[in-house]
Amino acid sequence: MRRLAMLSFHTSPLAQPGTGDGGGMNVYVRELATALARTGVSCDVFTRSCGPGLPPVVDVEPGLRVHHVPAGPAAPVAREGLLGLVGEFTERVLELMAGDAGSPLVDQDAGLFEAVHANYWLSGVAGHAIKHELDLPLVSTFHTLDRVKAELVPEEVEADMPSRRAEVEASVIACSDAVLASCSVEADQIVQLYGADPARISVVAPGVDHAFFAPGFRPQARRALGLPPDGTVLLTVGRIQPLKGMDVSVRTLGALCADGERAVGAPFRLVIVGGPSGPHGDEEHARLLRLARALGVEDRVSLVPPQPHELLSTYYRAADVCLVPSRSESFGLVALEAAACGTPVVASAVGGLTTLVDDGRTGFLVDRADPDAFARCVRRLAAEPLLAERQSTAAVLRARRYTWRRAAADLRAIHDDLLTGRLVECS
Repeated sequence: MRRLAMLSFHTSPLAQPGTGDGGGMNVYVRELATALARTGVSCDVFTRSCGPGLPPVVDVEPGLRVHHVPAGPAAPVAREGLLGLVGEFTERVLELMAGDAGSPLVDQDAGLFEAVHANYWLSGVAGHAIKHELDLPLVSTFHTLDRVKAELVPEEVEADMPSRRAEVEASVIACSDAVLASCSVEADQIVQLYGADPARISVVAPGVDHAFFAPGFRPQARRALGLPPDGTVLLTVGRIQPLKGMDVSVRTLGALCADGERAVGAPFRLVIVGGPSGPHGDEEHARLLRLARALGVEDRVSLVPPQPHELLSTYYRAADVCLVPSRSESFGLVALEAAACGTPVVASAVGGLTTLVDDGRTGFLVDRADPDAFARCVRRLAAEPLLAERQSTAAVLRARRYTWRRAAADLRAIHDDLLTGRLVECS
């Protein structure tokens, strides 16, 4: 494969993760496209232009370009209005793929587009149409699935998009030549909930940039962030929305402060890095503040705005424990980044987190979003330094399995196989 069109309709890989619609998917698209470009695959990423004055094309690095595609207003649009803009986006992407001179799919350096990779269900709608228009193989990554969310967080489904989303996901899955899952759990969900053909599902785990996310000296990281040198620092990273369960982190801190300090002998603190996201984001942010006040831990909670991705490593290194209390998680990039920095993770036993955290060895898995259960795990790590050190070392070793270069190699092999076969036809 020499050239790939990647679709990221609703959020740009250049946007700041942790706020608005920006999150793990932004990191995934940018890092995977970067890794592919460095193997010689020319990647053009197409995203909706959601702000005034954005350049039409950004040359990120050799072989990687991001196109800001006009579709609807040059401003953020509520999620319920995005589906109506996909048609215009698709038409503009087709025009861009054809080139300014109108010569079909030709680029002076990279040649023809050979495949389309759609990220998230809205991009899948565009990718589905582009596949049939240009007779190109379609690879789809969904990142989250409507029917999974419907089981675990039904209120998010109602606010997120009309019920049609699940039907659209099913149709895109049925017509995709390959569907990428981040882990075996997600692969099983796609088969069980959408009736997908297992032969067309490939597990391609995301990676982590080990140049940034690596162990470091905790006291120095705390000094850099202005955190007290003593005590136990808990860290939660992500968009502030009900799905991420950050109220569990605050309640965990409350449980620890109620009786844990007497056993450990040092204060507990909680740092939350992220910004409001989704239709309930601002409400959730305010609720976290009220909850901290009600539990008497307001002075122990630091709410930090979203940080540039590469700077997050300092927060991971400063923390003793990373809490990931998500109610649903297709993979759990935060858990992987924390592990790469040598920070033990205490996470909900959901989705991809069950494949990332080796319970009792690299961290702990909690069966449900129970603050007392989270607190027991944190208390044990704080009281047993040797256990924390062993988990830190094991976490780093486990995280080394995950690299973006490996993900790019796996994806490239999938695309190469697709180029020699027949395209899947819509049923």
